[in-house]
This record gives sequence, structure tokens and C-alpha cells, in this order.
Amino acid sequence: MFDSVSLLSAVNLHKSYGKNAAKVEVLRGLNLDVAEGEFVSVLGASGSGKSTMLHLLGTLDRPDKGEILLDGERIDNGPAETRDRLRNSTFGFIFQFYHLLPELNALENVLMPQMIAHSCWGWLAHGRGLKRRGRELLERVGLGQRWRHRPRELSGGEMQRAAIARALINKPRVLLADEPTGNLDAATGAHIIALLRDLNQNDGLTIIMVTHNLELITDSDRVVRLVEGRVEVGNDYTGPNYHRSAIEVGVADLIDN
Repeated sequence: MFDSVSLLSAVNLHKSYGKNAAKVEVLRGLNLDVAEGEFVSVLGASGSGKSTMLHLLGTLDRPDKGEILLDGERIDNGPAETRDRLRNSTFGFIFQFYHLLPELNALENVLMPQMIAHSCWGWLAHGRGLKRRGRELLERVGLGQRWRHRPRELSGGEMQRAAIARALINKPRVLLADEPTGNLDAATGAHIIALLRDLNQNDGLTIIMVTHNLELITDSDRVVRLVEGRVEVGNDYTGPNYHRSAIEVGVADLIDN
């Protein structure tokens, strides 16, 4: 179904926080390969390293040991400017808490990554086209009539839709989603997942999503589980077989809420 060559790979990742007696090992030799166009869901108990893994994959942080590869090239050890460009072009991020700027309206929040990427003169030259793209993205996520509204005037689901549009404005190759439905009710969360799946299937967007909700991941191409800072080997569930496998293994064994 997917090419054997990985788009994004994590190789023997180790990451700890704190020092001496307070040192906590979060990742302990994590390995993961993701193909281009794949939708991978990641399960795991709190503290298993899911968010840390996403931060490292997206170059928000650096591993203590190991490598992150994009198209076979190492990206975690580059200079800060190179990693900044990657974050603003190759990767899109969606977080549980939206992180919209309250003083900006929905369109201005969506355009923020492009504002960062352009100089004043560059914005003067390209701003009109970028605003048009921002409006188109808001239309696609169902906020075409809400672009003037500030975050306080939007529901939780609408704020997350605006955050998704913001993550897409720079046409990323990889979307990293950290508990994107964590603050939403079940129905709204299902709509968000349907939107992500549409982006994956129709745009070929590669998605790595961390979640606790088993009900939201049955349409994933692959589901992996993190246990004590590693991807569990042998419990890599794929596509429609996942729901049956989840029942056979037991929800309590797959994830700890």
C-alpha cells in the first residue's frame, strides 16, 4: 500500500528530562518509520513518551541520542535556522489546546506562519494571494463564514478547525497532531478526525496522530503503541484489522486512560 522507503524515521531515540536523582527517562530507544501518505495513530499511557516523540519528530526538541531522518537525511542535528525552516515548511502542528492568538481573528491566526516566513516586502508582494489561500482553507474546514471571528467567539471545535487550517497554510508534507480531539466532545472529535482523514486521502498528507481515544483511530492506516518510551514490537495494527485486534488484545492492555 505504501512505499518501502520511509518519509520520516526515528532511529533509536533517547530523551531524558531533569538531572541526577530527578532525571526521568522518557524515550528509551524508540524506533518508528512512517511512509509518505500514511496515517499513523499512536497510543500509549500517560508518560509513555507520545508527545515527546512528536516534538522530536518535528524538530521542536533534540534527542539525547539517536537520529531523525527525513527522506533519508538526518534533520535533528542541523543548525537552528535549518530546523526553523523545516518547522515552518515541512511540518504542520496541531495541539490539544489550539494555541490561537486571542487578539487575532481566525484568518489572521491561520496566516501567522506565513507572516513569520515573509519579510515586510515579501508580505506586501504576496499577502493578497496568501489571504486568498487562508480563506480557502477556512472554507474547507467549515469556517468560511467565521473568518472574522476571534477565538473567544468560536466554539472548541471551531478553534481546532482554525488550528488545522493554520497547520496547512504552508503546505506541509507531514502533519503532527497531539491529542487533537482531547478538549472536544465525541461528536465534534469525530468530525475533526473525518477532516484529517479527508486531508490524508485526498491530499496525500502524511499524518502522525497521538490520541487516547480508541473510537477515533479505526480508520488509521496503522496504529502503534508506545510502552515505556519504545514502540511496542509485534502489536502494530493495520487498517480494518485494528478494531478486531483491539478487542482481542483488550482495550485495557492497549491503552491506559
